Amino acid sequence: MLYLWAVMFLTGELLLCKMISLDQVGVHFGGFELFKEISILINPRDRIGLVGNNGAGKTTLLNILNGSLKPDHGTVTIPKEITIGYLPQQMKTIDTKSIYDETLSAFSEILDIESKIRQINSALSELQDYDSKKYAGLVLELSEKNELLKIKGGATIQENVEKTLLGLGFKKHQLHRPTAELSGGWRMRIELAKILLAKPELILLDEPTNHLDIESIQWIENFLAVYPGAVVLVSHDRAFLDSVTTRTIEISLGRIYDYKVPYSKFAILQRERREQQLAAFRNQQKVIEDNERFIERFRYKNTKAIQVQSRIKQLKKLDRIEIDEEDTSSIRINFPPAHRSGTIVIECEGISKSFGQNRVLENVDLIIERGEKVAFVGKNGEGKTTLSRILVGELDYQGTCKVGQHVMIGYFAQNQDELLNEDLTVLQTIDQVAVGDIRTKIRSILGAFLFQDDDVEKKVKVLSGGERSRLSLIKLLLAPYNLLILDEPTNHLDMRSKDILKRALSEFDGTLILVSHDREFLDGITDKVYEFNNRRIKENIGGIYEFLERKKLRSLRDLERRPERKSAESRTNSVQKKEYLTRKESERTIRKLKSEIRRLEMEITELERKLEELDQQMVTPDEEMKSHDDYSVYLSYKKLQDGLQDSLERWEKLQLKLESLIGSGDSS
Repeated sequence: MLYLWAVMFLTGELLLCKMISLDQVGVHFGGFELFKEISILINPRDRIGLVGNNGAGKTTLLNILNGSLKPDHGTVTIPKEITIGYLPQQMKTIDTKSIYDETLSAFSEILDIESKIRQINSALSELQDYDSKKYAGLVLELSEKNELLKIKGGATIQENVEKTLLGLGFKKHQLHRPTAELSGGWRMRIELAKILLAKPELILLDEPTNHLDIESIQWIENFLAVYPGAVVLVSHDRAFLDSVTTRTIEISLGRIYDYKVPYSKFAILQRERREQQLAAFRNQQKVIEDNERFIERFRYKNTKAIQVQSRIKQLKKLDRIEIDEEDTSSIRINFPPAHRSGTIVIECEGISKSFGQNRVLENVDLIIERGEKVAFVGKNGEGKTTLSRILVGELDYQGTCKVGQHVMIGYFAQNQDELLNEDLTVLQTIDQVAVGDIRTKIRSILGAFLFQDDDVEKKVKVLSGGERSRLSLIKLLLAPYNLLILDEPTNHLDMRSKDILKRALSEFDGTLILVSHDREFLDGITDKVYEFNNRRIKENIGGIYEFLERKKLRSLRDLERRPERKSAESRTNSVQKKEYLTRKESERTIRKLKSEIRRLEMEITELERKLEELDQQMVTPDEEMKSHDDYSVYLSYKKLQDGLQDSLERWEKLQLKLESLIGSGDSS
């Protein structure tokens, strides 16, 4: 009994009373101080999201926690009994097994126990003296091993392996494929499955959602919600962070800020802290400038020598306030004007595509009209990227696919970086495509997409894969396209860069097709979702969260479905078709209203600008202004005022009409 209690102690909940701590930890790289004496305590069942700018040290902190990196000073306390599972962004793998067997290796301890049980059974079968001490000893050991196997869950490991792999997007018939045939994203899922199955006391995840589809992300969210250990993760997926974490640790300028709230609430508190930080910084800068001015003014006056030396000492002792990198929330990307496309942008009928024996798409129909912003979602391997490549003419196929009149397609793919000129610098690459006022913002835009300072002078040939992808995306956004097809554009972006991209796409007045697993990014941009499943696609009107909510309800209804008469199904289909046509008409009306409202807003801005110019000229008239009589100036001013008032009234009427349509549930 004592033995079993000891086993339960080593394998069960009692371990969770142990805690991991970092105390006054510092890390230096060359002359740069990455961490400045940071302290963290990780408690049992903590759900911690690590956030911060790229390069702030999130991955470094994970490496310290998993023991692969020693800090320059400070104390890291990790109890020896605690097991840690770590999923890095980049992995080194040995591909010699099948998907199933590689995942099964997560249970190495259980497999060792099973091997020992087989050895004991073999030894017992060879013994004839059942009363000997050796036989009794083997029987006792076998009993203990069987009991230990039961405690460790040996009876369910095969079921758990299959369930976990299916949850992460693998199909049952794929489980015995060699891992050597898999892409890096699918190989990463196997490593993630091994960690989840091993059930360590602490799980460390570095960008786990980058290669997952929406359904797999939701499966992990549900798994981690009931997981008995602690979790620390790095992610740029806000929805994932909000769903999983209850605590947010921000790394900024070598320090940490610990918030006992999930990401969305942290973002509010962070803004408040930043405002206080900026106010303190400005006050200190004023004090510094005043002292420096005093020192410079009276440096050579003997009567002020004591005061000058006193102020110099004050400045040396001053603990200088540092502020985070400049907020890029005000940066806006204005798309260059493009030709207006025809009403029908894409029309596909009976599209089918196979790769060898693998049928990816079968008899797919698709119509996309001007101004629509749609999302392609579904499990990986269901054909989202394949259809995108068909639309841009990269793949052959069966069926017909027509691109509408005056449609200019901009396409961002996972290998888009391969099309860049390697001999150009980052700045030259963007300078070639930027036109108009946007040229004055090139460096700001590059900075917003993580190209800082001297990075803009780097040649493309020395950039990493992630840097090349970001550069390709910027280049695409600054070219005059009226149809954008973007395949996972956020994989290499931090949260601020994603905000800028999201705002730009929301204001884009062309047609947009987005392939993405990032629910928060899709929310508010797209108004229609195409679900890819079982080689077909299904149209869903509404945003991504409406789609996900309906999908959950539909799956519940499917459990209770009863056979119905064909006539009833026919009536249902007829009603659904009428509802669909009504929604389509409503969507078309809403798009027209939004377009007209945007045009009026531009017109109002221009009229206000002209009125302001005329106001200034009337206050301080130039020679040309003096040559006009007062009445003609008054007429011009009155005409502008009347035009502004008329535009404002029309804008208000259209806005009320739009709000009425949206409020009635017809919003697209």
